[in-house]
Amino acid sequence: MIRKLVALLMTLALVFAARAQEIDLSPSPAPTAAPEAVSLPPISEAPLLQSPPMRLDCAAALLMEAASGQVIFEMNPASPRPVASVTKVMTILLTLEQLDAGRISTEDAITVSPAAAGMGGSQVLLDVGEKQTVGTLLKCMIVGSANDAAVALAEALYGSEELCVEAMNRRAEALGMADTHFVNCTGLPAEGQRTTARDVAVMSRQVFAHPRYFDYSSVWMEDIDHGDGRVTQLVNTNKLLKLYDGCDGGKTGSTNEAGYCVTATASRGGMRLIAVVLGAASGKERFAIAQRMLDYGFANYRQYPVAKRGTKVKGQLPVTGGERDGVSLVLDGDLTLLVNKGDEQRLELAPSLPESVAAPVEKGQVVGHVDVVAEGRSLAQIPIVAAESVNVKGLPFSRIIQNWPGRF
Repeated sequence: MIRKLVALLMTLALVFAARAQEIDLSPSPAPTAAPEAVSLPPISEAPLLQSPPMRLDCAAALLMEAASGQVIFEMNPASPRPVASVTKVMTILLTLEQLDAGRISTEDAITVSPAAAGMGGSQVLLDVGEKQTVGTLLKCMIVGSANDAAVALAEALYGSEELCVEAMNRRAEALGMADTHFVNCTGLPAEGQRTTARDVAVMSRQVFAHPRYFDYSSVWMEDIDHGDGRVTQLVNTNKLLKLYDGCDGGKTGSTNEAGYCVTATASRGGMRLIAVVLGAASGKERFAIAQRMLDYGFANYRQYPVAKRGTKVKGQLPVTGGERDGVSLVLDGDLTLLVNKGDEQRLELAPSLPESVAAPVEKGQVVGHVDVVAEGRSLAQIPIVAAESVNVKGLPFSRIIQNWPGRF
């Protein structure tokens, strides 16, 4: 009996080894299968329009839809230039991210240093040794473009303005802002400090994704109590808050070298747009250009829900060497595109799938993608994934026992 059992176990081992070799040595399916993990750009980086649909009397400009990051049109988007206090968008972003991470609180008190109090340009007139909360200083930076508040926050967050600038440049690199280099956290004139309309839009989009930002950006006028009997009145530098319906945020800047700049955002009907204007001739002109850009965007475009994550793809993808002959497929992404009003029906979904996929197939494994095409141009790609797992086809242990000659 023991001999028979040992013989059976040895034979089973050989059977399974042979079976494994047979699977390993079997021919691979057609090499058209998509890799298990792919990085597909969700939205085309190309603007929807090849050129601006209007005259723009400024050095550079860009109009973007905030949710998708889709650019509607642009002018000189990659030309590096100073942008004055629009630089503070990155300082604001780092502060908001530190708040979200719990490293600081809006109620934390900050003591103003001599370096912060001595800043020139636009100020909230902080005194050396004065204590203000993070929330108040952030408000002063967003509403009044206060350089002293920006440096006080930079020192509190990183220990010095220099270390904050290093963090600003690291964050810019992480966001793909290849044409940007920061030298200070305020935007005051400094050799080597530069950015572009495209990079301003990128960092603005990050800021406008923080709900906390709008608690401050929509403030039009407010008094700041210095605690010693002095009061400084903040007035929002973004006049579009009063001039443009739906505008609830943005950042202005102006110096002789930068000209007049603004990054402004407005929301209507659930759609948020970002207008960047750099190097205009006057403050009034920068706001007028931004208004015309936003007007064009809201008048001509709408958000169109193209696909929803989990939507089933018709049919099944054949599986070779699997316990089942096919696998069901689903879309692995939500996609809402910005489309010209009336052009929704021109969008086409073009799937790209291999003829088959080899087992094993894991649930969620990427097997292909769908191109969203308009007039022959791919606007976006949506991954297609397996809806369930498919194991390798094998010989069950129970069947081996049942078919074993001379069973005992």
